[in-house]
Amino acid sequence: MTQASSTRSAADTSRPALATADTPAAGEPRGWWRDAVIYQVYPRSFADANGDGMGDLPGIRSRLPHLRDLGVDAVWLSPFYASPQADAGYDVADYRAVDPMFGTLLDADALIRDAHALGLRIIVDLVPNHSSNQHEWFQRALREGPGSPLRDRYHFRAGRGTAGELPPNDWESIFGGPAWTRTENPDGTPGEWYLHLFAPEQPDFNWESPAVADEFRSILRFWLDMGVDGFRVDVAHGLVKAPGLPDLGAHDQLKLLGNDVMPFFDQDGVHQIYRAWRKILDEYPGERILVAEAWTPTVERTANYVRPDEMHQAFNFQYLSTYWDATALRQVIDASLDAMRPVGAPTTWVLSNHDVTRHATRFGNPPGGTQLRTAGDRELGLRRARAATLLMLALPGSAYLYQGEELGLPDVTDLPDEVRQDPSYFRASGQDGFRDGCRVPIPWSGSAAPYGFGPTAGGPSWLPQPAEWASLSVEAQTGDPASTLELYRSALAIRRRQPELGAGDRVEWLDTPPGVLMFRRGDFVCAVNTTGQPVELTVAGTLLLSSAEDRQPGVLPADSTSWWAV
Repeated sequence: MTQASSTRSAADTSRPALATADTPAAGEPRGWWRDAVIYQVYPRSFADANGDGMGDLPGIRSRLPHLRDLGVDAVWLSPFYASPQADAGYDVADYRAVDPMFGTLLDADALIRDAHALGLRIIVDLVPNHSSNQHEWFQRALREGPGSPLRDRYHFRAGRGTAGELPPNDWESIFGGPAWTRTENPDGTPGEWYLHLFAPEQPDFNWESPAVADEFRSILRFWLDMGVDGFRVDVAHGLVKAPGLPDLGAHDQLKLLGNDVMPFFDQDGVHQIYRAWRKILDEYPGERILVAEAWTPTVERTANYVRPDEMHQAFNFQYLSTYWDATALRQVIDASLDAMRPVGAPTTWVLSNHDVTRHATRFGNPPGGTQLRTAGDRELGLRRARAATLLMLALPGSAYLYQGEELGLPDVTDLPDEVRQDPSYFRASGQDGFRDGCRVPIPWSGSAAPYGFGPTAGGPSWLPQPAEWASLSVEAQTGDPASTLELYRSALAIRRRQPELGAGDRVEWLDTPPGVLMFRRGDFVCAVNTTGQPVELTVAGTLLLSSAEDRQPGVLPADSTSWWAV
C-alpha cells in the first residue's frame, strides 16, 4: 500500500504538554488552528467506562492515547451537558453541568487536563440558538404565563386567526412540521406560541434580549476558565431572526436550506455577537478559538463568519457535499480557497460528521445527498473514502475527522426501527432521519460486541454494532500496513513532518488526464484518480504514501490518491 512507514517516530508521539489557562508555553507557535487536524468525538458512541452501554467522559479520557498516536492536534467533543436528550444533547438544560450519563464536572476537568498533558487541545460544542424546553428559564416562562419577563428570552408570540389558533408565521421546523408549538396558560386555556427551528423540545433563544447575551458571555468564561481551547458553535447562522419574523411564502423551505437567503438563517446581526465573543476569547492565553457551524448560500457568505475580528474557522459544508468527481472537487477547492483568502482565514475540510452518512458509504452510492438509506458498494466506498482522505489532508488549511472514519467504518443502514433515536426519524415530513447510522458505537477490540466499547464482553451498547465490525476494530487494524487505521496514522505523521501540507492558502494545479487531479505544494505533489480505471502517470519523485494497495510504477490506480516528495 505504501512506501512510508506506518509507525510514527518518537518525535511524533512524544508531543509536549500544552499551555494551560494560566501557563502559556514559552515560544508556542501562533495560529495552531490554521492547519490543525481536529478529531470529532461523539461522546455517547466513543468509549463507555462504566458499562451502561452509553459512552462517557471517563471513557473518552481512557482513549486519549489513541488520538495522540493517531496524530491529531485537537479533539472536538459533541455536547455532554445536562440534557433530557431529546436531540442527543443538543437540547441543553444546564450549560454549566455535565449530564450524569456522561459523568461529572470533575470528569470534564480531568479530561481537559489529561488531553493537555498529551499535547491535545479540547474544543467543546456550544449550543446558543436554542435550549431545552426543560431549561429553567423556559420552564419559568411557561409557569408565569404571558407578560413574564422571561418570555422575552425566547420567541413567544400570539397566534394568528380569530382565536390565535394559527401559528404566528409560516416557518417550518428543520425536523419537519411547523416551527411553532402552542402553549397552555397556567389556567389551562390555550396560550401563546413559541418558536423552535428544530424539535419542539428545543425553543429558540431571542438574541435581542440582553439577558441571553449576558448569559452566554458568562457560559463562555465558565468553560474557558475550565481550560477548554475553543468552541464549536452549533447553528451559528441561526441566532438572529429577521425583524418581525416575516412569512417566507410558498416555498419548499426544507429544500431551500443552505441554498437561499432565509429570514431565520444567516442574518447579518449574528456577526455582532461573534465580535463580542472574540474579544472574550482574546483575553485568554493559548489562542482559544471559535468554529462556526454555519450553513450559508455561498462560501463567500461563510467567509463573513471568519473575518479577523470574528471566528477563527467555519465548517466547509460545500466541500462535504461534493461527490467523488474531479471537476466538482477542483471547483469547490478553488472556490473555498478563493473565498477565505480575502479575510485571511484558513479553509477547513471535512468529509463526515455526526449528521451525515459516513463518506465510506456515501462514496459507494450514486450521487444524491448526505443522508442515505442504502449500504451501496462497500468495497468501492472504502477505496474512494481512503483516497478522499489523502486529498483532504494534502490541502492547505485545517481538516476535521469524525470518530471511526480512521477505521473505515461504514454507516449502519439496516438498524431496526425500534432502536433508532434520531428525533428527525420520527417526524415524517422532515429530514430522512437516518443519522443514527453514523452514530453507532465504534469498535476497539475483541471478536464480539461491544468490541471494547464497554468494559465487559457481551455488554450493552446504546445502538447495536454489526458482527463484521470485529475486523474493523482498532486492535484488528493496528500493525496491518494495508489497514485504513495505519493509512491515517501514516498520513498524519507525514503531514506533521511536511509543514507545507497544511500551510498557505493556494495550490498549484498541474496538467492531468480527464478525471485526475494533481497539484504541487512546495516539494510535495498530490495526485487523485477519481475514475474507475488505472491511469498512467509518472511523477519524478519519491512515493510517500498511496491509498491503494496495488501500486505499480508509473500508474495511478483507480479511485486512489498518492503523495510524492519531489
